[in-house]
Amino acid sequence: MKRILACIDESSYATSVCQLTAWAAARLSASVEVLHVVPRGEIGPEGDTAIEKDQTLFEKAESLLVAGGVSEITRQHSSGRIVGTIVEREADADLVVIGKRGATSEFATEYIGSRIERVVRASAKPVLIASRKIQPPGMLVVALDGSSAALKALDFVISSPLFTGMQLHLVAAGPKGTADKSWFVKAYSKVADRSPSCIIHIADGLPQEVLGNYMSARRDAVLVMGAYGHSVLKTLIFGSTTTEMLRTVRAPVVLVR
Repeated sequence: MKRILACIDESSYATSVCQLTAWAAARLSASVEVLHVVPRGEIGPEGDTAIEKDQTLFEKAESLLVAGGVSEITRQHSSGRIVGTIVEREADADLVVIGKRGATSEFATEYIGSRIERVVRASAKPVLIASRKIQPPGMLVVALDGSSAALKALDFVISSPLFTGMQLHLVAAGPKGTADKSWFVKAYSKVADRSPSCIIHIADGLPQEVLGNYMSARRDAVLVMGAYGHSVLKTLIFGSTTTEMLRTVRAPVVLVR
């Protein structure tokens, strides 16, 4: 049986994480482990109050998951390093679901906490990132740029029952001749026989602009893309399309490393 690791905290994103997890669990016929990690430095002397808050958090999560049709749910409470714990618990999971922002960045407009990048870079599993408000995705958009990570993301789409029956949109930034490039031809050949037939969209502009405009007109879509193709150092110097898309897209995003 497939398994989903749903990572929650005290932010409002916990609700959308659970709703999106329920959607994914139904399509994957998966069980769900709900994980709440409290950073060791944030553990205080509250005692019973902290335990009650934690209990309430899990009960709310389970209520949302059950309402979404999930029948097999387990709880996992941990204290310590968030990234390390997630990577440890994902070992037996097929998918990790996490909120776009955590409790510590709840009110930081358009800000993505560093833990998202650290989780994705460390994770060996696809990571589904929930926006603040979600609706069940009705189509999927795959970002293509010729990188091995993008092709790996497309392979995940093809192989995973998570996307069965959903219309696929292949989106790339570049001149119209991009469709003739070997990497695009290779990507399209993988999905040429897919049903329903896929839609190709190629437009001039920076990748984040092309993808951002395309996604803004399709709020019921889920974006799938290869993540953090550059090293941490290059990302610091040149910036990251992945981070920019997470910052601006108000829809679920699946990142594949």
